[in-house]
Amino acid sequence: MAYFAAILHMEKPELNQKFRPQHLAYLESLKEQGKIFAMGPFADGAGGMVIYIADSLEEAKSMAEKDPYVVEGVRRLELHEWKMVRG
Repeated sequence: MAYFAAILHMEKPELNQKFRPQHLAYLESLKEQGKIFAMGPFADGAGGMVIYIADSLEEAKSMAEKDPYVVEGVRRLELHEWKMVRG
């Protein structure tokens, strides 16, 4: 089990509110499955980040690419494995 940071860069802010309900519903379904560690928007409006819990980069990529924000081109996906260090 590993953590993957999906940085969702804002591409089409004019479509953000239109697809927000679908985006949040999608993430909530994954959260219920134990596949989300954390999520939230950036304070400056530049996008947001989702930390996925997955067995592989391929699994995380599959989940991240199905996010309605990514599917509809509202946000651009940047995905990295995250080596979390607790303080």
